[in-house]
Amino acid sequence: MSSLSYYKDLIFVLTAKEIKVKYKNNFFGYIWSILHPLSMAMVFYFAFKFVMKIPLKNFTLFLISGLFPWQWFSNSVGASSTILIGNASLIKKVNFPRHFIPLAIVLNDLFHFVMSLPVIFGFEFFYKVSPTLAWSYGIPLLILTQFLITFGFSLIVSSINLFFRDMERIVLIGLNILFYLTPIVYDISLVPERFKTFFFLNPLYPVIEEWHGIFLKGFIDWRLYCISLFQATAIFLLGFLIFKKLSWKFAEVL
Repeated sequence: MSSLSYYKDLIFVLTAKEIKVKYKNNFFGYIWSILHPLSMAMVFYFAFKFVMKIPLKNFTLFLISGLFPWQWFSNSVGASSTILIGNASLIKKVNFPRHFIPLAIVLNDLFHFVMSLPVIFGFEFFYKVSPTLAWSYGIPLLILTQFLITFGFSLIVSSINLFFRDMERIVLIGLNILFYLTPIVYDISLVPERFKTFFFLNPLYPVIEEWHGIFLKGFIDWRLYCISLFQATAIFLLGFLIFKKLSWKFAEVL
């Protein structure tokens, strides 16, 4: 029990440290984490609604309900490529589960995502979309699924980058490609039928579709959620196995 309490306190301290570092000497602090996806939404709204004239109802709400979850994933995976290097002194001096370090990054961005939910709720009110009972269980379930996906990828990226330092640049390119291969700024209905099956190869596709569904339609597609949960669990287990297999060499490499 004492070790469990120690680990819980350690995770809390590491997560709090990441939050403090992120906002150190930052006057607007948390506001920036909201303004970034909102500014992206404005750009995409102009490009797709006024220039390309996509016929999609409540397009702004559609955009932010995909951009906020994407920001959580993108920020966590992007930061995880250098997180172990940035904590080299801690890894060398203190004996603790190494996966707590990328976990702190993911929890940090999860915290900001949860804090951004009132912004989405505000747009729901603006577009006169009424909350549903599905929100009470759907949002926590989707947070769990996305947490597993994000943590799994963060474990993979953070561990491999120690041995292959080009991983940081590969991740940045990969995130840019993945953003446009995920229906965040466009609806899946606009994709030709012959390509839709390939979207299931993208583990972010089902979870982003579910975020759109819960906020725009007010329900969970259980078939899609089961696919998402299966993929998320597989990615998490793969990430944990890779991280565990490489972790014994971390101090030596650093």
